[in-house]
Amino acid sequence: MNVVDSSGWLEYFADGKNADFFSAAIEDIENLIVPVISLYEVFKRVTQQTNESQGLQAIALMQQGKCVDLNPELAVYAGKLSIQHKLPMADSIILATAYGFQATLWTQDKDFEGIPGVN
Repeated sequence: MNVVDSSGWLEYFADGKNADFFSAAIEDIENLIVPVISLYEVFKRVTQQTNESQGLQAIALMQQGKCVDLNPELAVYAGKLSIQHKLPMADSIILATAYGFQATLWTQDKDFEGIPGVN
């Protein structure tokens, strides 16, 4: 199972220099877990940089994976991970989602450096 951090999705959609690093995880739809907070972050950023139509197209692609809502248990777990690893809210929710599904988290975000289960 794989979770791709918002930074990875944005890199992939922009065909940036690290897009290939994320492509295998993103294109393996059957094993792709998508935290809903990533939909928010990617939609917002793509829409800011282009337009709403492009933002909607990006999240439509993301929704081909299994989208995971934030629930009370996940929120508490994310809070604990946030304290433990000194992560911002969205990052801790994404990490908690990955851990909850025993998935590998793919990112280029330095906030995750050194955390187990993160590539």
